[in-house]
Amino acid sequence: MNAPLHLVCPHCHAVNRLPAERLGQAPNCGQCHRPLFDGQPVELDAAAFPRHLARNDIPLLVDFWAPWCGPCRMMAPHFAEAARLLEPRVRLAKVDTEAAPQLGAQYGIRSIPTLALFAGGKEVARQTGAMGAQGIVRWVDSHL
Repeated sequence: MNAPLHLVCPHCHAVNRLPAERLGQAPNCGQCHRPLFDGQPVELDAAAFPRHLARNDIPLLVDFWAPWCGPCRMMAPHFAEAARLLEPRVRLAKVDTEAAPQLGAQYGIRSIPTLALFAGGKEVARQTGAMGAQGIVRWVDSHL
């Protein structure tokens, strides 16, 4: 039997322990009882980001974006579609660099949209510019 995975709830941010074999069985959070995966990117602020980065045992794909950015808004539905295609293998998240400028600065985000892929709490790949859903999935798969 595999070691249990730690998954951070996208709703209440509680850390859940889940047997790896249950990952694809639509698990719910033990605290708030909402789905751990709902096919939508989770919006992360400066307070929630470190927990999702450090405590998720699955890779984390982050879209650093801003509301005023046209290419960011254009990519948003494609990023949401990528969430439906990549979950539960990968957690997708969005960080609004206007609302959380310290995260943009901490990760050296110089242009948006920027996708950053984290595994084991470390950045493993970065891509700048808008992409379609299939392109996002191919890019993630090429780095995991």
